[in-house]
Amino acid sequence: MKDIKTQSKTTETSIKIIHILAELDGGSLREISEEMGLATSTVHRHLATLQKYGYVTKDDDAYRLGLMFLTIGGYAQRRFDAYPTIKNTVDDLAADTGERTQFIVMENNSRVYLYTSVGQSAVETGAQNGKRGPLHASAAGKSILASLPDDRVNKIIEQKGLAKTGKNTITDKSALVKQLEEIRERGYAFNRQETTSGVHAVGAPVTDSNDEVLGGLSVSGPARRLRGELLTETLPQQLLSAVNELELYIQHSVK
Repeated sequence: MKDIKTQSKTTETSIKIIHILAELDGGSLREISEEMGLATSTVHRHLATLQKYGYVTKDDDAYRLGLMFLTIGGYAQRRFDAYPTIKNTVDDLAADTGERTQFIVMENNSRVYLYTSVGQSAVETGAQNGKRGPLHASAAGKSILASLPDDRVNKIIEQKGLAKTGKNTITDKSALVKQLEEIRERGYAFNRQETTSGVHAVGAPVTDSNDEVLGGLSVSGPARRLRGELLTETLPQQLLSAVNELELYIQHSVK
């Protein structure tokens, strides 16, 4: 039992080091040790093991995450049978709208960017493959929530809360529930500076042949450009058209 607990603690320490490296965008042994509150000799042992297997690299005195995560991430992406078609749909929608387009999925009651693509007019919004965040603070995330049963939504809110991540993030449960009802009726969700200040988005759920939600597709861009009819009419029409095509393929081709 002691060995199991020791192994568990060792694994947990390595995982914490990985997260710290991601937050710091790399760091020296001393910096990582200070963040961890551990002796440099202990942290060095973990870093050496991670480096051995390609999860960490060392450039001069700085440790950084290795490309092994990209390799593993590719496997994780491809476990979705429809991933190739999802990727093509996101790329096509980004080209058609000229904006940043993304497909997110729900994992452990959070949103995860499965794939993102940028159009010719796209700006940086912070969205990138693998990035995580709360479902209630994005257009695609809210569209996923609106596709779930009420009891599941309540459990997610109880577990995750309604943290404020942007200028206009919904942090009141009653207000969120009311908006989810509107999203169900309309078929798509809006994000008006709820994730990132100065960024608007529109998102819609993607479901399978059993009407189970697979994820959410969204288009985002600068609030100064994505407003008026472009945000409320043009982009939703383009988005829903892409969603319809994607769902048809999934329903008839993915086993």
